[in-house]
Amino acid sequence: MGQISNSYTKYFNTKYNRVGPLLQGAFKAVRIETDEQLIHVSRYIHINPIVSGLVKNLEDYPWSSYLEYIKLINSFCSTNEILRFFAPNERAKYKEFTEAQVDYGKELERIKHQLIDIDEEH
Repeated sequence: MGQISNSYTKYFNTKYNRVGPLLQGAFKAVRIETDEQLIHVSRYIHINPIVSGLVKNLEDYPWSSYLEYIKLINSFCSTNEILRFFAPNERAKYKEFTEAQVDYGKELERIKHQLIDIDEEH
């Protein structure tokens, strides 16, 4: 991932005649060791657009695989690895599992920004 990030940064900086990093902070990877971690990471990724305020409805975010998980459409992703934990009626249960966390995620994001504002004042 680091090589991809560095290569893209060099390309972008050359193309737009600029210098410096494009992405904030270092790339971080965490090993997923349990099935429970796997499904929670999947949910975290899918709710990010709504928690971050990019969209009001998860189904409106075009750069996500979320629709592939909740609707029976031609899939680019291998959704079975996640959906198998929600059988029977996998898609409906995954949607419920994912969207149940949206309000909590929004609240955490709001608190995080309040803490950042407090730190900047001191």
